[in-house]
Amino acid sequence: MSSVERRSVASLALLYNVRMLGLFMVLPLLALYAVDFAGATPTLIGVALGVYGLTQASLQIPLGWLSDRIGRKPVIIGGLLVFAAGSVVAALAESIQGIILGRALQGAGAIASSVMALVADLTSREQRTKAMAVVGASIGLAFALALVLGPLIAGMGGLEAVFGVTAALALVGIVVVLWQVPDPPHSGVTYTEVGTRPRLFRASLRNGTLLRLDIGIFALHFVLMASFQIVPGALESVVGVAREHHWQIYLPAVLLSVLGILPLMRLAERGGRHHLVFLVAIAVLMVALALLGLAATPWLFCVALWLFFVGFNYMEAVLPSLVSKAVAPEAKGTALGIFSTAQFLGIFAGGAAGGWVLQHYGIVGITELCLLVIAVWMLVALPAPVQGESGLGEAAP
Repeated sequence: MSSVERRSVASLALLYNVRMLGLFMVLPLLALYAVDFAGATPTLIGVALGVYGLTQASLQIPLGWLSDRIGRKPVIIGGLLVFAAGSVVAALAESIQGIILGRALQGAGAIASSVMALVADLTSREQRTKAMAVVGASIGLAFALALVLGPLIAGMGGLEAVFGVTAALALVGIVVVLWQVPDPPHSGVTYTEVGTRPRLFRASLRNGTLLRLDIGIFALHFVLMASFQIVPGALESVVGVAREHHWQIYLPAVLLSVLGILPLMRLAERGGRHHLVFLVAIAVLMVALALLGLAATPWLFCVALWLFFVGFNYMEAVLPSLVSKAVAPEAKGTALGIFSTAQFLGIFAGGAAGGWVLQHYGIVGITELCLLVIAVWMLVALPAPVQGESGLGEAAP
């Protein structure tokens, strides 16, 4: 990479990191702290947890198109301002409805597609895949940091402090955009690319390989949001750790998950066993979810949480890569846009459905729901991809 490309990728990865950090920090907290707000029920807490995914899914593609017209930076800065406003609304909320409104506004700052488009604008075709991987890796880092920082900040000032920090992070992101991210020489979109979007969109929706990957990312984030409505409470009741110290469990579980991910990656690379390992990772998630719902001892629950992070982090890294490899360069933006939309819809569905099931059927019900979703994913993923199945210019993975 050239010096300009390195600076561009580093600054955009930082931007993505601070924004996702703000979103992820409430994940291990809402189920514990939101019960003290007026009108709170498990169903509404689940909606508050996942509603940002609904607004993200609704606005991701429109704001990406808008960035083609008026430029990337204005859309990104506007999205960060909306995100900061939503954080302030949530910080000042006295009812669960106020938190839901704030979280919906946070999601309305849907800048992921604009950020990734800016990455493409500022890097050469040869360096683009590497650049996308660096920015994507920042999501995993944000997730790990959020699980540590969220409980620490909430222990000092509750949810109000967490949302306040989130608003400050959005303002930091604006500073990064204005002073660190270079101005792109052009939008990176040609008339031909715009004109072929409807065809690429239809082809992506009809493609079996891509649809299976879209279903996979939906299921993965569904079970993340649903399961984290019971995990924080279990850390208190089963493991016996006070909520302000939950990071002491999350941090080693996330870090040690690397010990499980690396063997999966090595096995996948040997002899082309990618599909087999993919199915093994889904099975790991299934076992982890069953243990999380049934574990009655601290050590068993911690093992289950570690297994969950092994499966989740492996899939979080592999799924976008498989989408990118399955299509030709001119179709990647469209395929990844649909993929991101499926991810955010999974976040909303997991939060809302998980909260409703928890309220009416308890921990056993939410465990069964998560297992059902993972079982459907396993059935969808069972057929081995066929060479050339993508139909979009490259062989399927």
